[in-house]
Amino acid sequence: MARIAGIEVTNEKKVWISLMGIYGIGTKRAHDICKDTNIDENTFVKDLSEVQLDVIRKYIEEKYQVEGALRQGIFRDIKRLKDIRCYRGIRHKLGLPVRGQRTRHNAHTRKGKTRAVGGLKRVLAKT
Repeated sequence: MARIAGIEVTNEKKVWISLMGIYGIGTKRAHDICKDTNIDENTFVKDLSEVQLDVIRKYIEEKYQVEGALRQGIFRDIKRLKDIRCYRGIRHKLGLPVRGQRTRHNAHTRKGKTRAVGGLKRVLAKT
């Protein structure tokens, strides 16, 4: 398995599909990386030489923020929003949708599974 940006990418897939396994690289960036490094995106990772892998590694390292650095940056941005107590920060803290979505009918993914508040009522019939 080839190691790019600290991640082991799959050898059995095409280059552009394998690159999408790296956090921060999607379809568009994967195609752009292949085009800019002059590597055919339809070749399999196992068919790449070490020189070509080094070119990809260096290009990603110089151009893009991926994996741990990207995750830390996103976490830091959300923490800043929470600290300054802006609307978006409060929504993050409460676990509610941040970008203006409705919560009356949907948002179950963000809000979590519904929980009963009071519990079951027990009716004791005395005769």
